[in-house]
Amino acid sequence: MLNALRYYWMVAKGYRLRPWRSPYLQWRMETFFGAEADKLDARKFLHLMWRERARMKSFAAWAAELRRAQKRNSRF
Repeated sequence: MLNALRYYWMVAKGYRLRPWRSPYLQWRMETFFGAEADKLDARKFLHLMWRERARMKSFAAWAAELRRAQKRNSRF
C-alpha cells in the first residue's frame, strides 16, 4: 500500500485531488489498460482502479524496486 501511495504522490503532482485529469496518469493508464482507459472521468477512474487493484499493486511494487535500484546505483 505504501508503494502505491508513494508512486501516486510522485506522478499526480498538481492533480492529487483529481488524478483522472493528470495528462501523465491518463497516458500511463491508456498505455497500461488500452482503449478501456480512454477519456477517464472520476467514476471510470475509480472503477478501473478498484477492479484492477491487484495489477496496480504489482506495478507499484515493480516501480518501487526500480526506484531502490536507481538509488543504489546513484551512490557510486
